[in-house]
Amino acid sequence: MSVTDQPVATAIAVDPGKRWRIARTVAGVAVLGALALLFSGFGVASFAVRVVLLVGLVVLAAGLLQGRMHKFFSSPSAYVATACLLLLVILAIFATEISPQNPYDLRQLDIMDGRQPPGSTNFSGTMTYHLGTDEQGRDIWSGILYGLRVSLSVSIVATLIAMAIGVVVGIYAAWAGGRIEAVLMRIVDFQLSFPSILVALMLMAAFGRGLDKIVIALVIVQWAYYARTVRGTALSETRKEYIDAARGLGLPDWRIVFGHLLPNCIPPLIVISTVQVANTIVLESSLSFLGVGVPITQPSLGLLIANGYDYMLSGQYWMSMYPGVALLAIVASINMVGDRLRDTLNPRLTR
Repeated sequence: MSVTDQPVATAIAVDPGKRWRIARTVAGVAVLGALALLFSGFGVASFAVRVVLLVGLVVLAAGLLQGRMHKFFSSPSAYVATACLLLLVILAIFATEISPQNPYDLRQLDIMDGRQPPGSTNFSGTMTYHLGTDEQGRDIWSGILYGLRVSLSVSIVATLIAMAIGVVVGIYAAWAGGRIEAVLMRIVDFQLSFPSILVALMLMAAFGRGLDKIVIALVIVQWAYYARTVRGTALSETRKEYIDAARGLGLPDWRIVFGHLLPNCIPPLIVISTVQVANTIVLESSLSFLGVGVPITQPSLGLLIANGYDYMLSGQYWMSMYPGVALLAIVASINMVGDRLRDTLNPRLTR
């Protein structure tokens, strides 16, 4: 091998492998988090199993930042955002154990405790409602914990499925080119020309309410963002020398795509996935607020806000305000962690 060929060979052998490790770690974090939330929500995993999943989630996240911890936490906001996000995820995973009441078990509710202010006790004097109750006597704190679990579960699952579809479409369009690329990108452009909330409303009106239906609607709304991002990144990567070198070595297309092209599309994919998780939570909450999202037996934060909206002007602010604060906290913390993760993993953004 000549001297001039060595940098290209290094780019093929080392850089994609490093990015693949990052990709596997990010995928592991997302999958473990989704499993922990889903197992908690459907009651199919014991407390010990959820603890193991949470520990694995933290270990994988720490492995992703191995050697970059100092850079990631160079901003004080990173400490606050990471701590807030980790706390909210723990509360969602262990909502059943932490909440003093199952807010959707009618046997635990008493209509006499309806619309109680924060700090009040129940009618029998055996329980304190630290954040008050709604009109049916549900503990707001317990409702927030259960609502966090539903919102996070739906958004993470929808994001993972939409990302998988978008990556396949974007990579295939960039690699195939020609009419195939033109047709696929026109479909993407057509979908992105409509507001997400409008498309989601139309889909939910056709599907009806339900967790599975809202996940499908969110996937249909979100996949085009990933397809456009991955296609743009893949187009720029296909013009680089390491792709030409791989072709010159006679490597098959599938190996070039999955071994070299896809790993180098990961940094922008990490950025858009973190942003889209937060956007998906907001979109799901908006649909639930409008009454076309999750069913009332498994309400998310948006439905909790909607339930107390009619009482805001009467001074009973707590029914909507506290779920709104929880929604703001989870969305803001995800966005801030995503920004720091982007700056940490993408050396081109280093000043």
